[in-house]
Amino acid sequence: MEWLFDPAIWAGLLTLIVLEIVLGIDNLIFIAILADKLPPHQRDKARLIGLSLAMLMRLGLLTIVSWLVTLTAPLFSVGPLDFSGRDLILLGGGVFLLFKATMELHERLEGVTHALSESKVYAGFGAVVAQIVVLDAVFSLDAVITAVGMVDELGVMMAAVVISIGVMILASKPLTRFVNAHPTVVVLCLSFLLMIGLSLVAEGLGFHIPKGYLYAAIGFSIVIETLNQFARRNFIKNEARVPFRDRTAESVLRLMGGRRRTDAAGEVPHEAPVQQDAFAVEERNMVSGVLALADRSIRSVMTPRSEISWVNLDDAADDILRQLQETPHGLLPVCRGELDNVIGIGRTKDLISDLLLRRRIDEAGAGARLRKPIVMPDTAGVLKSMDTLKRSHGQLVLVTDEYGVVQGLLTPVDILEAIAGEFPDEDEQLAIQSRAPGVWEVDGVADLHLLQQALETDGLVGEDAEYTSLAGFLLARFESFPEVGQAIELDGLRYEVLAVADRRIAKVSIRRIEAALAEGD
Repeated sequence: MEWLFDPAIWAGLLTLIVLEIVLGIDNLIFIAILADKLPPHQRDKARLIGLSLAMLMRLGLLTIVSWLVTLTAPLFSVGPLDFSGRDLILLGGGVFLLFKATMELHERLEGVTHALSESKVYAGFGAVVAQIVVLDAVFSLDAVITAVGMVDELGVMMAAVVISIGVMILASKPLTRFVNAHPTVVVLCLSFLLMIGLSLVAEGLGFHIPKGYLYAAIGFSIVIETLNQFARRNFIKNEARVPFRDRTAESVLRLMGGRRRTDAAGEVPHEAPVQQDAFAVEERNMVSGVLALADRSIRSVMTPRSEISWVNLDDAADDILRQLQETPHGLLPVCRGELDNVIGIGRTKDLISDLLLRRRIDEAGAGARLRKPIVMPDTAGVLKSMDTLKRSHGQLVLVTDEYGVVQGLLTPVDILEAIAGEFPDEDEQLAIQSRAPGVWEVDGVADLHLLQQALETDGLVGEDAEYTSLAGFLLARFESFPEVGQAIELDGLRYEVLAVADRRIAKVSIRRIEAALAEGD
């Protein structure tokens, strides 16, 4: 009984249990396939009988093979090598394991799967059990030969077989799910079979390989695979923290070929073949705009207060008429004295008609043609505002803060610009203008999402940021209100203030730092 205190024996037992379980997975899968042909109330019974027969089959084969390997008397010679019955069994078993492991690796790596047959007619219980017995005889060969190659004591082999079959009986369903969910574990165990098969072939040819070498290699591989599984689990946890919608959007953009400059900055251009993207930059930006639309606030897509054109009823009729004739907008807020005192929303042609015919704009009464304003809070989402616009019958929506102060207005064009980029009116210029490669001139009110797409970067839009424009982005990073010519460098870009008006940043020059260095050289 001294061998019970040998650490190598216990290492071999544990390793053999793991290998026997993995080698029995195919047997377990096929038993499950055959059991599915039975009525539901007989499936568990067939699975239990099948695994019990597999255990008896393996114990019997172990006894026979273990006796055969004791036949050490030479039977014939080939050159300087003498072959006994034990040598022939080891050689045959080693070749069988090499063939078995190679074929299994081929199926795993090439994606060959066992198809489940969907038979609507249940098979007979006796026929299914007979098929299970035949399968047990076939699938027990590799497990028995592996046991003979791993350890020398018959008791250890039988204990490993009994324990492995017991584990499979108690946890057949969870075990099958685990193995199917971790294909690298199966591949690792099949590589162990290759190593054991090579060891058996060497033993059959007279070259003894100590079992400790095999245990050390297998143990080291198991430790590395355990660390890989922990790393994979942590990666999945970190991925799960990102909203599923964001992960889906990122996957779609990657499939379309969209990559940020920061993703490609560390790559060597000569190592990868140059290929033309299947989608143009504008198409990827549009898809990105659609996917990000639900996460944006109404403040990020609305026309800000400073750019709203509105009619002041306190102005003279001629001044209002001149303003209406010059405006390109079809709808305007009509206010008295200030923008926050909104009387209604008027159509430009109706307002012009009232001024020409009656020299005034009626606020109420039978002649009034002003519409009641539609108001939404600036905390609303873009999807909610889109639903409101659909029911507004062509009217614009005023956006207010918690104090009722008008912060901006929203039209269907603003939603379209959030997806497809800017559509400037006749009296407007593009907020983002490219002046040279790597050089842009940008308005302070430019939308950060569109600017981020134009600059091909990821560092502008913050999840918890309260600002939505370039001016807000820069003010959050300057220690004080910037002066003209003041600059800051962030994430490989240089932002320089070109103009300041009415206590706000009006114009900004943006340069890539490498472009600025090239120009200086």
